[in-house]
Amino acid sequence: MPAVNVLIKPASSLCNMHCDYCFYHDEAEKREQYSYGIMSRETALQVIQKTLRFAEGACAFAFQGGEPTLCGPDFFRFFTENVKKYNTKNVRVSYALQTNGYALNEEWAELFAENHFLLGVSVDGTRGIHDKYRHYHSEPTYDHILEKTKLLDRYKVDYNILTVVTRDTAEHAREIYRSCKENNWRYMQFIACLDPYGEERGKNPWSLLPQDYGRFLTDLFDCWYHDLVLGDAPYIRQFDNYIGILLGVEPESCEQRGLCAVQNVIEADGSVYPCDFFALDEYRLGNLNEDEYAQIYVQRRRIQFIERSYIPNEKCRSCRYAYLCRGGCFRHREEPGRLNYFCEAYEYFFRHCEEKMHRAADIIRRHH
Repeated sequence: MPAVNVLIKPASSLCNMHCDYCFYHDEAEKREQYSYGIMSRETALQVIQKTLRFAEGACAFAFQGGEPTLCGPDFFRFFTENVKKYNTKNVRVSYALQTNGYALNEEWAELFAENHFLLGVSVDGTRGIHDKYRHYHSEPTYDHILEKTKLLDRYKVDYNILTVVTRDTAEHAREIYRSCKENNWRYMQFIACLDPYGEERGKNPWSLLPQDYGRFLTDLFDCWYHDLVLGDAPYIRQFDNYIGILLGVEPESCEQRGLCAVQNVIEADGSVYPCDFFALDEYRLGNLNEDEYAQIYVQRRRIQFIERSYIPNEKCRSCRYAYLCRGGCFRHREEPGRLNYFCEAYEYFFRHCEEKMHRAADIIRRHH
């Protein structure tokens, strides 16, 4: 295996904030056990040792939640120190951590800088939208998180801004883009809000509707393309992957590949799942306290998790935008052969922006 990617939930579904649309809260509620608490040092050691033993060439350790900072800085010192200790094959190791940012302080910033963590900090666009859905008890959180990003800047910690696109967010693409640029946030990811798993879509106040998502992507791309022409475009992950396709580069995002990747999502008790969006009892692949990666990979093949994500809808086979869309994320299909819930959104987006995408690819090709 050339590389191993693990996404660790060291605090399981525990969180110090409440976000109305949290997909992991929904998933955890649909499991037999909602939370597995804080990962023990013994389990962390099993994860480290077995991952480094299995990995060849490279290994990426990412941490998510819930809220991973609830484990405290000492947990991550323990983790990084033991990675150094057990990395006897000199595998290239990288670290990433997704956080709501609420608990960050100078101690955290120093730790992240020292160990070269790439952070994803959740900020939902503008103050009004962010504070509507992302709460610390009953307090607004936008200004607090804004100060934490400035702290990361002072310590030169690399970070992306992660924005969940809800129904409200979708109405303010241009305003959100301007706000990110004003805050000097040059690396952005926009994530389509997930409705509860297995339930009828579009029924919650924050539910993202396909027609709204299509307009959001189009407005956002227009802003980005305008700045690209001027030589001042920020990184937006989704657009970077689409333009990469036109340049002959395979997308790093499984959403843009239209095919699930080999992922190892590790809960706090050591249980392994094939995807962050499918951390449900029926998809459990094993547990690193008991199993080796070889057994876990056999179970992944047995349930055909990756293979079934490759089965397209009949409409996709003849769609003129299939070369760009590729069917999208399997979580937005949920079943093999089902049409992506956001199909209408992608059709609208590509119809309006396909020509500009090709022009953007030409610009990037000329400069790079």
